[in-house]
Amino acid sequence: MVDVSLPGGHVAVLGYGRFGRALGQLLADAGVPHRGYDPLTDVPEDLRAESPRDLVRGASLVAVAVPVPRIRAALQDLLPHLDASQTVFDVGSVKVGPAAAMADVLGGAIPWVATHPLFGPLSLALAERPLRVVLCPAPGHPAAARRVRDLYEQIGCEVVEQTPEGHDRVMAHTHALTFFVAKGMIDAGAGMDVPFAPASFQAIARTIETVRSDAGHLFTAIARENPFAGEARKQLVQALVAIDRALDAQAEERGPDASPDSTGRFVIPDLGDRSPELRQTREHIDQVDREIVRLLAQRAGLALRAARAKAQLGAPVLDPSREAEVMSARRGWADELKLDAEAVATVFQAIMTMSRRAQRG
Repeated sequence: MVDVSLPGGHVAVLGYGRFGRALGQLLADAGVPHRGYDPLTDVPEDLRAESPRDLVRGASLVAVAVPVPRIRAALQDLLPHLDASQTVFDVGSVKVGPAAAMADVLGGAIPWVATHPLFGPLSLALAERPLRVVLCPAPGHPAAARRVRDLYEQIGCEVVEQTPEGHDRVMAHTHALTFFVAKGMIDAGAGMDVPFAPASFQAIARTIETVRSDAGHLFTAIARENPFAGEARKQLVQALVAIDRALDAQAEERGPDASPDSTGRFVIPDLGDRSPELRQTREHIDQVDREIVRLLAQRAGLALRAARAKAQLGAPVLDPSREAEVMSARRGWADELKLDAEAVATVFQAIMTMSRRAQRG
């Protein structure tokens, strides 16, 4: 693995907004030195570069963390100060445009690679794991791809390789559509200020909150800069219109003796001949268990953050009063949901033991 923590091998972060700052924290947590430059926002004094030239002087890797529409101009500002020993990568949410910009501006003279971290400041704050990154190697710069992969792995990320076109096609039918649907629901006032909501809405609600927390330029970049997003949106809108019309037609045409769905269009597929109810229940249990494991990983990440805070205060890992407070609260929550409070306490005792081990490690 390339050791970017060696003297003279810091990471330069151009753009210290919400994601640039979050990337800087990941680098700091991994012991990787970095500096930042952003004329539009404050950068901590001990990390602040005074200019693009000052930023990249002595840097091993240069991360371009500016909004996608500004990437080309940012590269042009950096180019006079770069040399062939350095590697440039972007962190944009689309890849065809940024890859083309790097190919045009940096070409074969400066090593470069296009990347998309599939996480943001909110997921980092919640200690969600794993952190995944899509990496799009540049033709002619294989060493650049290896160096950037090593950096991402050094800060705890899983790396997936893809072409810029392959990335944007997938993102158009996932990332772009998710934000498009969530934005539509926000504008329609879906689920706002309601006293209750069904469980089926909760996953969508989490997506809506993610869209709310992201800057407007991200939604715009996803919707406009991805060359395949428009087609994906139109396919979704056409499908929704067709379903809406079918529902209206069904309501108008079926008689009082007709089955709820005589066309079969809205029938949920049978889960199997052998006890469909049992099979469905087991699948739901698997989904719940997977979510529990994901939340345990998230909790472990938060425990590590707590450990770092305790270390700064000189406090021990074990805090008996806090643990007693936690256990009392969990028993109360169990009582509210008519669960066995002592059984729940046993589960949380095991979770807290795991958290202490993680903190001491």
